[in-house]
Amino acid sequence: MRTKYLKTGMMSILVCVIVFSLIWWILTDGNIHSWWIGVPAVVLAVWVSIRLGLPVQMNGYAILKFIPFFFMRSLLGGIDVARRAYHPMLPIAPAFIEYPLRIPPGLPRVLMANIASLLPGTLSAGINQDILTVHVLDCRNDIYPELAEVEQHVARIFVMGLQASEGGQ
Repeated sequence: MRTKYLKTGMMSILVCVIVFSLIWWILTDGNIHSWWIGVPAVVLAVWVSIRLGLPVQMNGYAILKFIPFFFMRSLLGGIDVARRAYHPMLPIAPAFIEYPLRIPPGLPRVLMANIASLLPGTLSAGINQDILTVHVLDCRNDIYPELAEVEQHVARIFVMGLQASEGGQ
């Protein structure tokens, strides 16, 4: 039993190190010279995570499958915003939409809201109970299927099922 706990704990630490290192790398645009501050920052972030004792079960395979999705959506989001900004007619129809969340409260919802901001033309504006409010650049595009796809990825990462929503989505 102790061996299983030790393996799970080490895996959690490894996942934290990888995630915090990836975040640092993204924030510094991969600047190798930033790591003299980044290494202590990552160590501190991992230590704080362990001290807070966030009881999170994560699926490493789901994280690996999520990485290409994350980078592709980030790239498409950047291209979409640049295209709209440089288009002579500025093709936007901004609006706020409400997405009924099916993922349980806590860290998974926070991750879902942050990732939703990477979808083309979106920005998470807030979470109120079971509703994620998203600002969209063009309300004529149906963003709900993409939000549902993000939510499914997050649910797989955190090894949890999705609750049934009242709206039937």
